[in-house]
Amino acid sequence: MNDDYSILIGGAAGLGSRKAGLMLAKLFSEFGYRIFIYDDYQSLIRGGHSFSNIRVSAKEVLSHKKDIDFLLALDKETIEKHQKELKKAGLIVYNSSCFSLKNKNAVGVPTEEIVAKFGGSRIMGNTAVIAGFAKIIGIDWATVENILKRELKKFQDINIKIARFSFERNKKLFNLRRLNRKPMPLLTGNEAVALGAAKAGLDLYIAYPMTPATGILHYFASQESRLKVKTFQLENEVGIANAALGAAYAGARTMVGTSGGGFALMTEAFSSAAQGEIPMVIVESQRMSPGTGVATYQGQGDLSFVLGAGHGDIVRFVVAPGDADEACFWTGKILNLAWKFQTPSVLLIDKEISESTFSFDERILKRIKPERPLLWNGKGKYLRYKKTKSGISPLAFPGNKKAVVKSNSYEHDEFGITVEDKKEVEEMQNKRLRKFKKMKEEVEKLPAVNIFGSKASKKAIIVWGSTKGPAKEAAEELKIKMIQPIVIEPFPERQMKTALKGVKEIVLAETNGLGQMEKILNCYNIKADKKILKYNARPFTAEEIKEKLI
Repeated sequence: MNDDYSILIGGAAGLGSRKAGLMLAKLFSEFGYRIFIYDDYQSLIRGGHSFSNIRVSAKEVLSHKKDIDFLLALDKETIEKHQKELKKAGLIVYNSSCFSLKNKNAVGVPTEEIVAKFGGSRIMGNTAVIAGFAKIIGIDWATVENILKRELKKFQDINIKIARFSFERNKKLFNLRRLNRKPMPLLTGNEAVALGAAKAGLDLYIAYPMTPATGILHYFASQESRLKVKTFQLENEVGIANAALGAAYAGARTMVGTSGGGFALMTEAFSSAAQGEIPMVIVESQRMSPGTGVATYQGQGDLSFVLGAGHGDIVRFVVAPGDADEACFWTGKILNLAWKFQTPSVLLIDKEISESTFSFDERILKRIKPERPLLWNGKGKYLRYKKTKSGISPLAFPGNKKAVVKSNSYEHDEFGITVEDKKEVEEMQNKRLRKFKKMKEEVEKLPAVNIFGSKASKKAIIVWGSTKGPAKEAAEELKIKMIQPIVIEPFPERQMKTALKGVKEIVLAETNGLGQMEKILNCYNIKADKKILKYNARPFTAEEIKEKLI
């Protein structure tokens, strides 16, 4: 048994395959393994087909694999859909109460009979499968029991009895190697975003549920007392964006979350934030689009939209992290940057980051803290839009007895009074453009571009967002360079040109149909020799990228 393999557990929606996948991952994590879980589910409450692909490895992993070592089937459809992905020597563990398999590498677990024996409900069949599989691969009962007690707060006693019975009736077929290191926490990208924002001093999170960003809302709501972030769900995305404008104007560090369709409704408020110099931070988690698209599946088709969203000349930060660790760090960073430069900003993630589960490096949190914006010193007459060399005006907030704090979505003078005179209009535009110059300088001081693989290679693959995971693995195996721009606007031109020194061939990979990053690169005279595009609503695997690179 090697130290890098994949487990797929699947079943109809309502059978608990996702929860079962997370518990399986935590079993391996207790043995010191690093985890990545890709969750695939349809937009259905009951029925359909859902599955989790759990990558388990001694090394860091950021994507799932094409072929699987173990197939755990809660229903027959899982066998029909995924048996072809099983390696030749792979093992099947299945619900033998519903069907039978004549396969020497298949082990049946009569889940319905076991559950009925202890008076449990149908969904508890996943507990029987998990426990049986744990015994087969050599995980001890104490570890299984500990995870069940930690993860299952309801009907815990019945679940443990079901698990114990299933565990004891199966035989150990493998000896899982216990790695000599501590387990790491397992977090989704959405949870990592929430933690990064909270560490950077977030006061308020406002959202309307929209897949795949909804997990941020749920996590903040469930952790409100611990994270000290007030959480509100409003009636729609227009209301959310306008509430965020008001809250940030009043001095609350505020963040909102949505997907492409929701962000489309926020663009008027986004423009208003630019004119009023209000630090609105939006998490935009992409899914397959346009329109409603494929609501619960992967896409990277919103890059051009986010860069051009809103009417007029808008100075903005757009940051696109590639995994949970980066999502945590850069959420904190973009919140601080938005407040430092008093400008609307977008954290651009996607379904693969939002809803996948990663082994999370808690040390990231120590690198995040609130950074103090430029505040008014209380002397003289307060000018909300004071013209400064940097373009950044000192902040004051309503309630300050010494200041009248204006905010205006119309063009205005330093005090905030509406103007239309051509000279005054140009001067205020120049003020905001001076900010953009400083923003570009700030980006070049940050680790805005990552390089992985062989740094001396003359061939490079450029990716962004969650495509980082499979591309990094492919690049390292093929010994080529991988370049990942994280900050997209202002674009880190100097860092990107440095990363490309010595490169003779450039390949671009992203999960959209138009190659949207290519248009950005072309603005800086960076030309891709080849594009690897995927737009079937599924993320890349490392194997797919390797096949295209060879």
